[in-house]
Amino acid sequence: MARVNPPLRTQRDVDAIMEGLRDGTIDAIATDHAPHSAEEKARPLSDAPSGMVGLETALGVTLTALYHTGRMSLSDLLAKLTIQPARILRIPKGRLGLGTDADLVLFDPDEEWTVEPDRFASMGRNTPFAGQTLRGKVKYTVVNGKIVYQEEAAHVL
Repeated sequence: MARVNPPLRTQRDVDAIMEGLRDGTIDAIATDHAPHSAEEKARPLSDAPSGMVGLETALGVTLTALYHTGRMSLSDLLAKLTIQPARILRIPKGRLGLGTDADLVLFDPDEEWTVEPDRFASMGRNTPFAGQTLRGKVKYTVVNGKIVYQEEAAHVL
């Protein structure tokens, strides 16, 4: 259940990525969300699809690893998650303003939670973060002014 592409790297590589994010060498943070069923991931390695769940852990992982460790300010981290990907892709997202889509994520940057793949809204459960405690929890997601995720509902609306 561990086939991902690109593969997870060594601690040295992770440290270099952290430094690149901090010093501006790396412009943006993005995640693929490749939710595959347990049956698909249990196939022989050469037949198993690549990918893991990224969407449901991305905010908590980045806040825990970058903001709460003091590696990045909250504003710099949020820019790398929002403004910068939109700029790179040349899409009118990542900012709030008159005439822009009302796309928002409301979150508690300090709430601790444990990654429990069985509670994911996605069909995918494949995550290297299972059992880890993260700081930073999504409460609501709003797309085009409509609530599409609400934590209390524990599912995508």
